Amino acid sequence: MFGFFKRKKGPVVCERKDHCISRKDIDPDALKVLYRLSHLGYTAYLVGGGVRDLLMGRKPKDFDVGTDARPNEVRRAFRNCFLVGRRFRLAHVKFGEKVIETTTFRGPASSVGEILEQAAEGPVEDNTFGTPEEDAFRRDFTVNGLFYDIKTFSVIDYVGGLKDLEKGILRAIGDPMVRFRVDPVRMMRAVKFASRLGFTIEPKTEKALRELHSCILNASVPRVCEEVFRLFSFGSSEKAFRMMWDFGLLGDLLPELSAHIGRTGGKNAPIWKYLSALDVAEADCEAAGGHVSNAVKMAVLFTTLARDRDAGAGVRDRIGSMVKDLRVPKAVYFSACVMVDSVRRLAQPPVRNKLRFVHSRDFADAIFYNRVVCAAEGLPTVNVDRWAALAAAGGPGAADLPDGDGECQDFEPRRRRRRGGRRHRKFNKDAGTSGPATENDSNEEQ
Repeated sequence: MFGFFKRKKGPVVCERKDHCISRKDIDPDALKVLYRLSHLGYTAYLVGGGVRDLLMGRKPKDFDVGTDARPNEVRRAFRNCFLVGRRFRLAHVKFGEKVIETTTFRGPASSVGEILEQAAEGPVEDNTFGTPEEDAFRRDFTVNGLFYDIKTFSVIDYVGGLKDLEKGILRAIGDPMVRFRVDPVRMMRAVKFASRLGFTIEPKTEKALRELHSCILNASVPRVCEEVFRLFSFGSSEKAFRMMWDFGLLGDLLPELSAHIGRTGGKNAPIWKYLSALDVAEADCEAAGGHVSNAVKMAVLFTTLARDRDAGAGVRDRIGSMVKDLRVPKAVYFSACVMVDSVRRLAQPPVRNKLRFVHSRDFADAIFYNRVVCAAEGLPTVNVDRWAALAAAGGPGAADLPDGDGECQDFEPRRRRRRGGRRHRKFNKDAGTSGPATENDSNEEQ
């Protein structure tokens, strides 16, 4: 796959003629950072998943840079640079909304015992700088430990990532039992990469996953929440959550959902149909330049649990407690609940007394979610299409609306009620009744 490998002072070097990476496939702003640091005399490599995806012929989502320049030196080199991070200082070089993450090569870590002891007390300070080789061995998986040298246009491999990439194997760098205890989030990243890339997890790495899955409860909750939503990306949510359930990680993070899957068929549970339909819809959406919100992803994930009668009363409250444990933003949770509840409404044709939802901020996401549900259940989307056409036409005042029987009639906007109560009523002494003052009555009084 990658042709001839040449040994050069330790690492495996894949020359330009032996790999498929071209500078035209690299983000122009990432090239600016690489060339700027290189011209200033620093070593600068394209690192991580960007190199992996380019070698696989995929389009990377992010481009990260590794360098021997210290964070403050990177900041001095770029006026649009900001330093972030407590555990390890990172330089973010901003180009509009885009961020090129630039990290200084890390040195050898402390002993495992020291790291675990410090982690129990709080964030671990880890501003130890080192060489490219030392940095490669600090990374999580071999396929993510590859470097692209902008000077020689070659790929540098210190950890055996090229061979694993060629064989489609996901392997932890070092002892996985140690690496997962030091950073439990790596277990979720293993699931993410294996499902997204279609790789097989190496036996020792898989064994460590099954034995240490409960350690995920010791990880930083915001990081875990972020990784949960990343499991949906690149149309891989069905396979990712199957692996999460199989390895026990889902039972640790979302026990009610895991129990529901076991109760409703396990590997044949209905939830997998909905996630599969989401993967197809998300791929189409991203191909059109769109983006699927986290609320839609959360709604699809909990659809079957919300309909499970055996889950007992208060299913929404139970879901709320789960997402609270993950610190999912309240706005995401409430929007997801709106979408789950919208299935009954959008299954019916739009009628004049139920049109306020068209103007809701969640309406577009609800349309997308209902299309996913219809695809999973094999149902037609006629009524969902009617609601979508209504919104596309500009709302209820701009289109003819089907009534409850399917006929079309013009919509007349409801008049605003007058405020003020009895002030605007005239008492008719002769009739002994009260009623609204008419235009003629007002003229006669004047």
